[in-house]
Amino acid sequence: MKRPRRSWTTIGDNTQARHRRVLSAVPLSGKIVSAEDAVRFFEAVLEPGDRVCIEGANQKHAQVLSQALAAVDPRKINNLHILQSTLSLPEHLDIFEKGIARTIDLSYAGTQSKRFADMVVKGKIELGAIHTYVELYARYFLDLQPRVAFIAAHAADAAGNLYTGGNTEDTPAIVEATKFKQGIVIAQVNGVMEKLPRVDIPAGWVDYIVPTVEPFHQEALFTRDPAKITQKSILMAMMAIKGIYGPYGVQSLNHGIGFDTAAIELLLPTYGKELGLKGKICTHWVLNPHPTLIPAIEAGWVKAVYCFGSEKGMEDYVAARPDVFAIGPDGSLRSNRAFAQLAGHYAVDMFIGSTLEIDQWGNSSTATADRIVGFGGAPNMGAQAPGRRHHTKAWLEAGENYAMNSLLNGPMPVGRRLIVQIVQSCRNPQRPTFVERLSAWELAEKAHLPLPPVMIYGQDLSHIVTDIGIAHLYRCRDIDERRACICAVAGDAPLGKLADAKRTQELRDRGLVQYPDDLGIDPRQATRDRLAAQSLNELVEQSGGLYRVPDGFGE
Repeated sequence: MKRPRRSWTTIGDNTQARHRRVLSAVPLSGKIVSAEDAVRFFEAVLEPGDRVCIEGANQKHAQVLSQALAAVDPRKINNLHILQSTLSLPEHLDIFEKGIARTIDLSYAGTQSKRFADMVVKGKIELGAIHTYVELYARYFLDLQPRVAFIAAHAADAAGNLYTGGNTEDTPAIVEATKFKQGIVIAQVNGVMEKLPRVDIPAGWVDYIVPTVEPFHQEALFTRDPAKITQKSILMAMMAIKGIYGPYGVQSLNHGIGFDTAAIELLLPTYGKELGLKGKICTHWVLNPHPTLIPAIEAGWVKAVYCFGSEKGMEDYVAARPDVFAIGPDGSLRSNRAFAQLAGHYAVDMFIGSTLEIDQWGNSSTATADRIVGFGGAPNMGAQAPGRRHHTKAWLEAGENYAMNSLLNGPMPVGRRLIVQIVQSCRNPQRPTFVERLSAWELAEKAHLPLPPVMIYGQDLSHIVTDIGIAHLYRCRDIDERRACICAVAGDAPLGKLADAKRTQELRDRGLVQYPDDLGIDPRQATRDRLAAQSLNELVEQSGGLYRVPDGFGE
């Protein structure tokens, strides 16, 4: 019996049909499509139900392409499945309001978090999953292969080679996953150059170029004004440095976004120096170029920083410090979000970040029924790395103090990463940080999600630092002891009211909970004059004038 012939080129055949439609729909100059023709171009190149990856990283957004997508005729292009690491612009959600897109898989929603949550709960958006960055990138290569990708770059040449500059971010992962599954790659560029400073994406991987009048959208996501750092943040930073960084000799680490970690960075050259910790902690970083790290870099604390992406205003400073940052032969930063996330997962000894809520078991989330911020890279860096096999002093000592290790691994020694949440005990009485039950449960019920979206699971968390004190969770012998430690640092939040004074004193006596007094810290000394820079202008001065304060942050 003859077997029916099967075509093995259906994807490629469809891709070629799309290219032919484009030729009929819009004028081309080589690979170049005019921005004025972008809407007609998209209506020719896209098909209903396509998986479309929109580059929306922390530091750059293909906003002109996103605006054009939001203007297509939903009768022609609809039910798209959007793959996007970061939602930041209104047009990213407009396409769902108009029926152009239906489903999304993402990592972070940031400034669109409230509108996004409302649309998910009302059924206007079908949520695939809230991923960590590496998880989402990995799925691009397997079960979420993009059919079409919108990316952003600083410049292209006539052949279609791309220069991404300091904000390479997740461009290589998106392009490779798309192009090598016969998908179509469309790049928004700030301009076309005769000769590029360097080639970051080869022309053979790029199908179309759309030069734009306005440059791609950038956000100053990691800029924190030292003038807004409070004494409460300074106290928490002092406790973290003296109670965690110093004792473990943490040298490789990642800081999350926020004023609390910015305070730590600004205390290294002052308080850290008082403690004699220079050269012993905070030498190797996986981090965007935080402006608040400038004083520590200038004081010689920092040996190396590998970046997820750039930061507005830091370009000249970073280029002038090639001993610290990854600088290409062209003199500009080379970042890579996928590699940085892997470094954050396997190469660092500590992650310290913040969250919206922590429950009585130590689970934390930034997703609630009315606000879905997402997770970004925190679940990668804020999780134990079971595949890690290299050792460091901090990793081994954390493993030695892990009270549950013998119950799980017998006599086998196992290292452990330090994973810290630094949060104010009760930033907002109406929205306390420490709760008995995460709001993520309510979101899961309203959005029909199979799992409450959790950023960091309690089993991975080693410490919580609040304005009340430090809870050393990984040294607890059982879950009830962990719960008591959490309550002991929860302050006026609902969980804090469950703390038993006698039990708390016992935990302090055993060193499982440390209040400022236990660390020899006088809260009255947590003053702003301890900061190595107290304003953005002082950061500019310490950078030698290389740092430029982004618009919107002027004093």
